[in-house]
Amino acid sequence: MADTATYGYQSIARAVLDHEIDTMFGLMGDANLFMVDHYVREGGGTFVPVAYEGSAVLMALAWSHVSGKVGVATVTHGPALTNCVTALTEGARGHIPMVLLAGDTSVMAPQNLQNIDQREVVKVTGAGFEQLRAPETAAHDVAHAIYRARVEKRPIVLNMPADFMWQEVTHRKTIFPAFAAPAMVPEGDDLDAAIGMIASARRPIILAGGGAAGARDRLIRLADRLEAPLATTLKAKGLFNGHPYNLDIVGTLSTPATYEAIAKSDCIVCFGASLHHFTTDKGKLMKGKRVVQVNESPLEAAKNFHPDVALIADAGLTADNIVHWLDEAEIPASGFTRELDMDALTLHPPGRTGAKPGTVNYVQALRKLEEALPKERILTTDGGRFMTEVWCRISAPDPLSFIVTANFGSIGLGLQEAIGAALADRTRPVVLFTGDGGFMMGGVNEFNTAVRLGLDLIVIVANDSAYGAEHIQFIDRAMDPGLTEFDWPSFAEVATALGGEGITVESEETLDQALAAIPGRTRPLLIELKLDPEDVPRMRI
Repeated sequence: MADTATYGYQSIARAVLDHEIDTMFGLMGDANLFMVDHYVREGGGTFVPVAYEGSAVLMALAWSHVSGKVGVATVTHGPALTNCVTALTEGARGHIPMVLLAGDTSVMAPQNLQNIDQREVVKVTGAGFEQLRAPETAAHDVAHAIYRARVEKRPIVLNMPADFMWQEVTHRKTIFPAFAAPAMVPEGDDLDAAIGMIASARRPIILAGGGAAGARDRLIRLADRLEAPLATTLKAKGLFNGHPYNLDIVGTLSTPATYEAIAKSDCIVCFGASLHHFTTDKGKLMKGKRVVQVNESPLEAAKNFHPDVALIADAGLTADNIVHWLDEAEIPASGFTRELDMDALTLHPPGRTGAKPGTVNYVQALRKLEEALPKERILTTDGGRFMTEVWCRISAPDPLSFIVTANFGSIGLGLQEAIGAALADRTRPVVLFTGDGGFMMGGVNEFNTAVRLGLDLIVIVANDSAYGAEHIQFIDRAMDPGLTEFDWPSFAEVATALGGEGITVESEETLDQALAAIPGRTRPLLIELKLDPEDVPRMRI
């Protein structure tokens, strides 16, 4: 494309389109409205308007996770950016690449009411900051922000002063390729030590984290060679679906029987996992065993747990290399899988039955939902007390079809990410599980966005009319939990008023009616589970 004379706002929009990014999430204001207009009307891009600025970032994060591309969002300056702090932190903690095109007040108007030091705001979130240096450098700066998002695997905020927008520039298509060659296969003493630990193990386990999602077949080959069971961290949920020796999630979310089996193992070989303390149960599950950690990032190796040996390398290539050396040395298989009764290991406790009048039993409702929900789905979960049972009892097809909005421990982020996921893949429904507090915090203001966009979305609201985790803490100390309780409106009626379909579930009969409505849904469907706050399983973390 030849160089063309244009304005700054047009060059920014074209630079995004030059990267074949056809969807942008955001909320328009003084510093970005003309850029958005050009992106849509002249560039043919899709702009998804949100109700709250932080929602734009969250939608872009989920869009990135599902699509495999760099998500892009845009907001204006000052309070618009400060409204994105939690969402940016969520993305930075989750290592998700996206770019936020953030307007800034005019360079020549330092007294603007909304003027703040936006670089300092961004720094506290862990996201990266990129300054649009001049109108003439717009295309270069957008390209560099997208490049940084890819290679740094985190959100990058591109700061765009408003007075750059209407200055004439020459647009030059600029793209910086992010080279994605796998990291090297390690050699030397560390590899020798790792091979020795694995070869001598009697009960090894192969553990995969989110960073190994692309190495499924190679990790299975290694596990089968060793006769070792496979397991995942929470973020890699679903990676080994269908394998006969899949232990599912390791750590505080394991079944009691699986926890005991892991405790008996003598070697855990971890690929693409940072070994968070939920995965290791604060180190308890790693005691008395050798731990080999394989991670392509030196920042993640030994970040949360110090292994016996760490290999900074690609998961798939390293798994192949380990198999090669095991074969070369004619190391026999461990035989660990022959000791395992997989049906007993992977069966979560059934839980009690029954519930007080006007409520349903949460665990039994999840069991029925697992059967009734579409099997080919994208599963999204909010944060909060209810989510650990969902993670254990509701399946996901694979890690890219599973979104956990708990990287920052916040609630109220789930519906926004569900929308982003739905726009990244319109061929499958998105199922969201959220709590009542989380839905009031972040769901109500964007549920109508899902309606406006005609998304295939099923929202399950676990409503105990309280902030449940805090409620239990008061109960445990024999204190009055009244301050944690809320008289919420009917979420089912709110969903209907916002243009969707809402169903209240307060008995086994109404639960069956709600499940029967799932196949025939024609608009976003919200199922409100009425729960007893004192009869919900405790969080498994």
